[in-house]
Amino acid sequence: MQNPRRARPKPRSRPRWIDPFTPAHIRRLVAEFGSPLLIIDCARVRTQYRALRRALPGVGLHYALKPLPHAAVVETLHAEGGGFDLATTGEVQLVSRLGIDPALCIHTHPIKRPIDIRNAVGAGLRVFVADNPDELPKFLPWRTSVELLLRISFRAPGAICDLSRKFGCDPEALPALARRAHELGLRVRGLSFHVGSQAPNPLKHLEAIETCHRLLAAARRERLGPFDTLDIGGGFPIGYGARAPDIGRFCAPLRAALARLPRRVRVIAEPGRYIAGPAAIGVASVMGRAQREGHWWYYLDDGLYGAYSGQLYDHAHYPVEALRDGGERLPSVLAGPTCDSIDVIAENLLLPRLKEGDLIVGRSMGAYTLASASDFNFFPRATAVAVNRSPGDTGGV
Repeated sequence: MQNPRRARPKPRSRPRWIDPFTPAHIRRLVAEFGSPLLIIDCARVRTQYRALRRALPGVGLHYALKPLPHAAVVETLHAEGGGFDLATTGEVQLVSRLGIDPALCIHTHPIKRPIDIRNAVGAGLRVFVADNPDELPKFLPWRTSVELLLRISFRAPGAICDLSRKFGCDPEALPALARRAHELGLRVRGLSFHVGSQAPNPLKHLEAIETCHRLLAAARRERLGPFDTLDIGGGFPIGYGARAPDIGRFCAPLRAALARLPRRVRVIAEPGRYIAGPAAIGVASVMGRAQREGHWWYYLDDGLYGAYSGQLYDHAHYPVEALRDGGERLPSVLAGPTCDSIDVIAENLLLPRLKEGDLIVGRSMGAYTLASASDFNFFPRATAVAVNRSPGDTGGV
């Protein structure tokens, strides 16, 4: 006889992996978490990390937390065997809370308060960066336990952000700085540089590597310290709408230059944007619209004071699109939610006619977006949602 009780349907399992950048999954995540969102795809974090690791074999990769200091990104890269580049006490505290071995971390801010050094040493960090004589005495209380990398400046006018304008000593000043560190009893492990963000080509990296090769050899001849480490920084480019150079081809000249270093020299790098940038999208909702001077203005719940802050601070222009198909495309403007007139994301766009609640997606928004967002005008920052947190997981957040 048939059992009178109806069999319970089997629970529907969530997909083991999802592509959160597709319209269906974007809408599902907005329905679950609201808008605005920053959707971080940890699978893409892994993809970017592995691509750079293949392009720079033998180079220790230390993810720079600055562009996207999110716990899921740190945990994902830790599982991949990556290290971490920290610059502030807050970043040190984040990796400490996550149980990251401090031996995997370096502290690279060239200018620090004594309390920053004390906090980092207390958390177990041992490798720090300095770039001028006034910075060296700050390490004297910990000179038996810390090691230094001396940062050199290589100006790169072609880079989007020329970091050597603010940090690093001239190559000609390095010998005197190394001698001063030696006189103070500080152990200098080696050299570091950063040619700037979004380097257009590898030429400045090559110049820096070749110069550091000579300086490392000269310092060792003077017995000023081990000088067996070279930190080549970051700056590896990604595309914002336009196609970026293939990372393997970009790094091919670097591989050749690094191969000429003595075998004893350990090489590390500080990638940030390259790993984080392509790994996240921003999702905003239309909260109102108006016609002005022949254009449709769409007011979003995110803008330049939120996740689009990178357009101000990072000189980035994110590719944006509407998740609405069909219909005539009309001249349009995307504006942020605040009462500030500068809060305009993009103008002269051709978009379908949108209505309240429609979604706008910004691509390649992982780097210098949520990290530099504010709560100006009391509009809350985007909610960060991380998916695909481990290979083969359930696609959950």
